[in-house]
Amino acid sequence: MSQVDWLSQLLQMITVTGRLEVRCAYGAPWRVAWPQSEANEIPYHVVLKGRAIIESPETGTTMELVGGDIVLLPHGSAHVLHDGSGHAPGVTYNRQGSAGWMLSQNDGQGEHLDLLCGRFFIERPYDRLLHNYLPTNLVVRAMDGNSEEAIGSASNHLANLLTLMRVESTSDKLGGCAVLNALTSALFTLVLRAASESDQAPAGLLALAGHPRLAPAISAMFADPARPWNLPELADLCSMSRATFMRHFQDKLGRQPSNS
Repeated sequence: MSQVDWLSQLLQMITVTGRLEVRCAYGAPWRVAWPQSEANEIPYHVVLKGRAIIESPETGTTMELVGGDIVLLPHGSAHVLHDGSGHAPGVTYNRQGSAGWMLSQNDGQGEHLDLLCGRFFIERPYDRLLHNYLPTNLVVRAMDGNSEEAIGSASNHLANLLTLMRVESTSDKLGGCAVLNALTSALFTLVLRAASESDQAPAGLLALAGHPRLAPAISAMFADPARPWNLPELADLCSMSRATFMRHFQDKLGRQPSNS
């Protein structure tokens, strides 16, 4: 099964909706904390301009994000975003827009940040499968390019999508909320496509793009997520022995086959 077929099939089975919640326009120093999300929610952040550090209080790990970076947190983990200066942030001022999302600003005079924050909602029980088979943090970069190859790439499409999201989030036009939410839903698909196109695609569900022999098992698990699939059944679907199937599954998806 090709990459496009796999992704299309996945999104035909799973209902994913998106919502933009906050646009942050900050000057350093700044800091924003996000609590653990609900099980069927995947938070996302889009850096339109500037730089941000995303930090996990649980693991103590940090990652730098720059303009054009998009991060999804499929496990919904609690996290903190800050400017990295270590200075105490000032007061933020929040204003609810008529389009349904909030504009958050501060009086910081340092490096400017323009950030979109929202979340995706995954239909149950498929949310458990995405949590199991997507990485804790999924980061892709939207990049503009003029070559024929770049124009057709997911990262180039992402850059165009972010331009639309930036324009809609700075205006107050009729239907703005509906447009932004529709663009956010498209963002989910393009992020998965861009990640699977990458030469450094993370282990997990996205690794299936390069391993079509496992696709029948994954398709079956997504088609009937409540069924307690066992190893012999999944191996038979892929026409493999149990040992061969287990080895391929662990190598490509980073875990043993289980829908729990």
